[in-house]
Amino acid sequence: MSSVADIESLFQTSESAVRSYSRSFPGIFTTAKGDSLHTRDGSRYIDFLSGAGSLNYGHNPEPLKQALIDYLQQDGLMHGLDLATAAKADFLDALRTHVLAPRGLTYKVQFTSPSGTNAVEAALKLARLTTGRTNVVAFSGGFHGVSTGSLAATANDYFRQGLHHTLPRVTHIPYPDSPLGDFDSIGLLRRMLEDTSSGMERPAAVLLETVQGEGGIHVAPVSFLQELRELCDRHGILLIVDDIQAGCGRTGEFFSFERAGITPDLVTLSKSIGGYGLPMAILLIKPELDIWKPGQHNGTFRGNQFAFVAAAAAIRHYWADGTFAQQVRRKGELVTELLRRRVAEPLGARVRGLGLMQGIDLGGVPGLNAGEVSALCFEKGLIIETCGRQDEVLKVLPPLTISQVNLTAGLNIIVSALEELSAGSRIEALAS
Repeated sequence: MSSVADIESLFQTSESAVRSYSRSFPGIFTTAKGDSLHTRDGSRYIDFLSGAGSLNYGHNPEPLKQALIDYLQQDGLMHGLDLATAAKADFLDALRTHVLAPRGLTYKVQFTSPSGTNAVEAALKLARLTTGRTNVVAFSGGFHGVSTGSLAATANDYFRQGLHHTLPRVTHIPYPDSPLGDFDSIGLLRRMLEDTSSGMERPAAVLLETVQGEGGIHVAPVSFLQELRELCDRHGILLIVDDIQAGCGRTGEFFSFERAGITPDLVTLSKSIGGYGLPMAILLIKPELDIWKPGQHNGTFRGNQFAFVAAAAAIRHYWADGTFAQQVRRKGELVTELLRRRVAEPLGARVRGLGLMQGIDLGGVPGLNAGEVSALCFEKGLIIETCGRQDEVLKVLPPLTISQVNLTAGLNIIVSALEELSAGSRIEALAS
């Protein structure tokens, strides 16, 4: 199409109103490389969105790009259902050699349909099949997807409206950290499990994010995760960790639960497990829980060969030793220190998170609105989204491969936007 106006009109008239990111970040995006995106009019934006966590290795990373080009040129199989293919074997070998074995993990790998919610659906179904129970425990603030089973575990009413009575049984309890403050989640869960008159059906599983993403970047304490593992073991309940956004290195280790030294029974991975932003989702299963019958849980696109190629290349390039994780942790420390010094202390905003998954909570800062800050950041050349109950948190989610120059530049844009809007709100307060 000839003009930006024509293209924008096309989206307005042809695409569903359900679109969201294009409303927050208006522009006609054409190319992307590393930690930057470019629009048709020549504007460049530093990326603190990373495809909502799908681009941990940045846009079009060269080692992965060449592997994909080579595969295409060799006419590699593109669609394979769950056939045995060379691409799938290569991915499984890379995952086992460089991720699972070094961590003493013996998980079986289930390839689900390609979205994260599909992996969560498979985990919940398998937990119910294995235990013969129906109920699942999930947490306030959690987000696990919007298909029926995973939506039941997703706590946000915005996604559940009109569907409550159709959703499978899930008991929600408070997360150990939330906008309401600290909570003894383990104490409550223990009481509900041990009191035969609590009214809660004994659950098949407990499902959680160890770092909540959409819920506002809330971090589960190590002691909580360890006590939860012990409590689940005592009562014969499966522990499912949703590592779809927090996994693949985002928190400074490949898995977000590594810091607690625990081994979940089931782990869901999607987003960056595809390496190149390619659709892929998997469920990691303790071997003794792999009771599936052939084809009992399937999907036409559970064998994304292109994603297998990129995923194997990503694992071998970034996870063959521990240096990449160290780099992520160092960048995370830089983010924490800069935000503490230039945002938390002068403005009173709360900063929390792990690695390169951090949030700036403006919920208690008078005159500052996270949505307005995000919009001003976009004007200044940075893409950053909001999260939290009322979208009160700025989510700092850059590619793990971001250069220190652009990481610092992006953080400075956030600080500049916060200072500008804070000064404006003070002037308005004085004028009134």
